[in-house]
Amino acid sequence: MSHFRPLAVALRGSGLWMLGRNGPGRQVFNPHRGCSSGAAQTSPSTLSSTYVEQMYYAWLEDPKNVHESWDAYFRSAQVNNPAADISKLRPSTLLQGRAMTQTPAMSQKVVEDHLAVHNLIRAYQIRGHHVARLDPLGILTADVDSFVPSDLITTIDRLGFYGLDESDLNKTFQLPSTTFIGGHESTLPLREIIHRLETSYCGHIGVEFMFINNLEQCQWIRQKIETPGIMKFTDREKRTLLARLVRSTRFEDFLARKWSSEKRFGLEGCEVLIPALKMIIDKSSAAGIDTVIMGMPHRGRLNVLANVVRKDLDQIFCQFDPKLEAADEGSGDVKYHLGMYHERINRETDKDITLSLMANPSHLEAVDPVVQGKTKAEQFYRGDPEGKKVMSILMHGDAAFAGQGVVYETFHLSELPSYTTNGTIHVVVNNQIGFTTDPRMARSSPYPTDVARVVNAPIFHVNADDPEAVMYVCRVAAEWRSTFNKDVVIDLVCYRRFGHNEMDEPMFTQPLMYKQIRKQEHVLKKYADKLIAEGVVTLQEFEEEVAKYDKICEEAYTRSKDEKILHIRHWLDSPWPNFFTAEGEPKSMSCPPTGLSEDILKHIGEVASSAPLQDFSIHSGVLRILRGRADMVSKRTVDWALGEYMAFGSLLKDGIHVRLSGQDVERGTFSHRHHVLHDQEVDKRVCVPMNHLWPNQVPYTVCNSSLSEYGVLGFELGFAMASPNALVCWEAQFGDFHNTAQCIIDQFISSGQAKWVRNNGIVLLLPHGMEGMGPEHSSARPERFLQMSKDDPDRYPEFTADFEVQQLYDCNWIVVNCSTPANYFHVLRRQILLPFRKPLIIFTPKSLLRLPEARSSFDEMTTGTKFRRVIPDNGAASENPGKVKRVIFCTGKIYYELLKERKQLKLEDTVAIVRLEQISPFPFDIIKAEVELYANAELLWCQEEHKNMGYYDYVRPRFLTVLSNKRPIWYVGRDPAAAPATGNKFTHLAELKRFMDTAFNLTAFEGRCF
Repeated sequence: MSHFRPLAVALRGSGLWMLGRNGPGRQVFNPHRGCSSGAAQTSPSTLSSTYVEQMYYAWLEDPKNVHESWDAYFRSAQVNNPAADISKLRPSTLLQGRAMTQTPAMSQKVVEDHLAVHNLIRAYQIRGHHVARLDPLGILTADVDSFVPSDLITTIDRLGFYGLDESDLNKTFQLPSTTFIGGHESTLPLREIIHRLETSYCGHIGVEFMFINNLEQCQWIRQKIETPGIMKFTDREKRTLLARLVRSTRFEDFLARKWSSEKRFGLEGCEVLIPALKMIIDKSSAAGIDTVIMGMPHRGRLNVLANVVRKDLDQIFCQFDPKLEAADEGSGDVKYHLGMYHERINRETDKDITLSLMANPSHLEAVDPVVQGKTKAEQFYRGDPEGKKVMSILMHGDAAFAGQGVVYETFHLSELPSYTTNGTIHVVVNNQIGFTTDPRMARSSPYPTDVARVVNAPIFHVNADDPEAVMYVCRVAAEWRSTFNKDVVIDLVCYRRFGHNEMDEPMFTQPLMYKQIRKQEHVLKKYADKLIAEGVVTLQEFEEEVAKYDKICEEAYTRSKDEKILHIRHWLDSPWPNFFTAEGEPKSMSCPPTGLSEDILKHIGEVASSAPLQDFSIHSGVLRILRGRADMVSKRTVDWALGEYMAFGSLLKDGIHVRLSGQDVERGTFSHRHHVLHDQEVDKRVCVPMNHLWPNQVPYTVCNSSLSEYGVLGFELGFAMASPNALVCWEAQFGDFHNTAQCIIDQFISSGQAKWVRNNGIVLLLPHGMEGMGPEHSSARPERFLQMSKDDPDRYPEFTADFEVQQLYDCNWIVVNCSTPANYFHVLRRQILLPFRKPLIIFTPKSLLRLPEARSSFDEMTTGTKFRRVIPDNGAASENPGKVKRVIFCTGKIYYELLKERKQLKLEDTVAIVRLEQISPFPFDIIKAEVELYANAELLWCQEEHKNMGYYDYVRPRFLTVLSNKRPIWYVGRDPAAAPATGNKFTHLAELKRFMDTAFNLTAFEGRCF
């Protein structure tokens, strides 16, 4: 206000006071914003720049509030001083310094009223969604709290909360920089401010975003939501929306007519989901996205397959035929679990778009991390680190989104460097009910979407019966993801026209809701009537659009009757071009040897023993480990860490990406790996020697994960799905903890190929071994994996030339427990050299990591060597098998304890010890040879696990099949128990001594009946 001061000085002697144009009796400038009073009795000696400021505010409100001379002066000041055009300044600028001066009450009221209006605007931005009209049924509020915030002007008396009243509604206020409701105007009357806020935040869209701690992002959302007239659509866009609603609605109507008694989990009540997804894809395609990977529950899946992914309708319709014979490709799955992969042209952008809808089980939200993992992999292989080409869309149900913990786990991966997919668009189909459970019983949070707040994802609630509002929200969500590469949530508040499925009766539990639903007009009719009234389409055009799609459905239905065989591979969601034959079969049934030349082994060993970066300060303890590796290389031996290093490093040389993920995997739970070296002098400076092995090698990814099993294992499974030319490993901190991810193991890894013809080569590294560490740090539960292995224990197989590979091809996964670093090295390399992919479960050691006896020579890893499914006894017993009285079969760490005990007892020529390295599929051919070699010996299975756990229940019937049930195989190990291990060290050692004594007591089973 400095340029007003000269005038203020001149006025001190002029006698020009606040005289209105009608004389001294006119009520003019008042310190209370908009209130009236007589002319202020101010003496000339008190005139100051502060007083002139007050005059300016009065003039700004209405030029008639001040004398003509003031009006002329302020107008002149604007014309002559455009650079200092104070009318464009915000109140915060104009009022600088006021608090430091003694202001009259009138000035204070002006400030207070402006601050009150600013707070009112902020209240709507924060809490306006609580009173938004989101429920299409009009009987519920979308949030469980159902409260009306006291700071929203829902009734006129609420103005009192801000010290305002009805008389202030026509007063004009300067707008703050944190709102866009003014458009090109910087001031608005209070009545209009409230109206525009209600339009922006309390209509059919409710927005939660003010918890985001980034001002730029908040401003971006405000601009998209508040700008007057921004939510407009052209007539062409409206006709496109109507056509998409026709397809979405009539598809469900067609299924209902043809198969009225079939479960299909239709989309009725949320038909707008289809145009919503298509809008997201259209806008993302325009921004450069060419691949979209989607995950969703069962509701609406067939509609999405038909109208978004564009699966042939006849292929969908034939799924309803109960007489359709299944091809011999696996057990298959119900139609509303199947996925699809399709490349097509996006009609709106005329660009290529690849859509993949992931198959998934009924376990709601389990597919979320899988989708994210596959998306990350596609971005990695495409060289798309910022997610500008590949993105994911996840659809959810309201009850599952709030109730399933994996949703939270997946959100927490969204910002982690090795797991981020650079923003996912989440679409919640909010039925306002979970099966039969009301929201107030299903969640403690106001909204089902509140979990998204943990990652600062904006949440757009929208009434699903307002298609244009939904389209606008989807457009904004796609733009948000493209602009900020962060997650965003769309909450489609809708209803479920029928029950949980079409056969369910919802009136049992929600009578009021379903009485209203039965009266609810279909969204297609409401929107069609609206466009007809607007003159956008005619009734005839609308009816022609409906008839056109009905005809498409009828023709597809006729074609579907020609289908005789159901091929699951037609529903494959993750094809691997050129890896299999056109029929989906392996190109061969052989596996080359997995050994390497000694030069390669030596080179990898040397790099593993060093830090390739200059001036890199290594911790003395790590330096000791590296020196130990160098010493092993010079002696042509490897331990477990070095054997793993050589397997990984050799695959990188061959162009195979290797990814190792899990809790603390960079160092290793047991401090054995050290794949990431940390500079001790420079913070955050690291070195990954594996990435310095070869010129132009493919990158090696090793990444510590969040402390999650379910989410991270699902993510790695998805990553392994994208390409067969990658070794993707997930390591549990201890094998015991994998059961937190049991859903992924049971529903995806074990049965994924049988259900969905989906090959996957993921590797699970599960530290296992009974070492006195208690019941939660001992067992990776091998019995569970073996129980789910599908080979028949009672069928004696036919041994062919390719028996080993054929066995692997026929199984659902491979379960191994390696006792040597060389075999560990070979099984990792075999995983890639096989002509197909199967999940590999490896029970990895703990104490063996440093056991000197558990080392391997280069001779076991050089050219021509391969994985040994069984390692026979190679001592005195094998030289004279006729003298052997007992053969102990075992697997894993227990071998070394048996070896030590046998040596102490000097029974090397009497007792043979045979190691079963590959447990499943069971090596019938080698076991047959071994039992025939020791035809006169007693056979034992020895394990350190309890009898009702471990391997015994799996191996026993298979041994008996090999033996034609003519000879027994006795059990030696711990007794049955409820817990996997004791927590008492003394008890642990006593148990071990007891069954060791039994193992080498050659008379222990005399007189026992078989």
